[in-house]
Amino acid sequence: MLVALFVGKRNSRPWIVSDELWSLIEPLLPEPGPKLVAGRPRVPDRQALCGILFVLHTGIQWEYLPQELGFGSGMTCWRRLAAWNEAGVWDRLHVILLQKLRAAKQLDWSRAVIDSSHVRAARRGPKSGPSPVDRARPGSKHHVLVDGQGVPLAVSLTGGNRNDVTQLLPLLAKVPSVAGLVGRPRRRPDMVLGDRGYDHDKYRRLVWALGIKPVIARRGTPHGSGLGVHRWVVERTIAWLHGFRRLRVRWERRDDIHEAFLGLATCLITHRHVQRLC
Repeated sequence: MLVALFVGKRNSRPWIVSDELWSLIEPLLPEPGPKLVAGRPRVPDRQALCGILFVLHTGIQWEYLPQELGFGSGMTCWRRLAAWNEAGVWDRLHVILLQKLRAAKQLDWSRAVIDSSHVRAARRGPKSGPSPVDRARPGSKHHVLVDGQGVPLAVSLTGGNRNDVTQLLPLLAKVPSVAGLVGRPRRRPDMVLGDRGYDHDKYRRLVWALGIKPVIARRGTPHGSGLGVHRWVVERTIAWLHGFRRLRVRWERRDDIHEAFLGLATCLITHRHVQRLC
């Protein structure tokens, strides 16, 4: 039913930034520097953001961004994406959206679910590595941590040969402090669920030390632990992430640009939850 709601409300032009979303993003954007030489007027930030979203949704190469759409050149949009990511725009926007969900009591802190997904890398670069599932071709991994209903809490990018369990603690540490209710901000779920890829007693002890209960399937035991009843939400969120065509294959050699797309997609998914629940 939840998937039907999301699909049923899909915009035929999802790269067009709504007034409501722009009102959240615009105050976070850094002020542009002074122009050093005379030339064409600066492309407005809102139009450049639409161009970035067009690339994210369609997967088109930057140089083929249609000029008739009025979003500026592909290089202009690329520079804005890099600058905004460096300024931490997507991280701050994600916190604002999570605060809205918590204020509406729509964040499920009773459990968090972690998983990862492999994507092929078109070229070698930082945070790529030989993929164990693709004949050692270059690849990367998207690591995702969600709350009990699939709201993304933290995402990260690593090489395709990185063991999943190594990202358990970094992802938990990456969850921001979320205010929105009276009292101290919250950033720790009650428990974290994971599949056999996270089975390691050392990491279980470290997660317990954070005050979080690890509920992780053990290797060498028959299937049927029952974790799938709760773990499906993270698989659905990963499917939503890969619904953005630019994230299905890592085309960027620079890891920060791919991470910028990943952070922006995370904000868009969280914003959908805000629209539905708040």
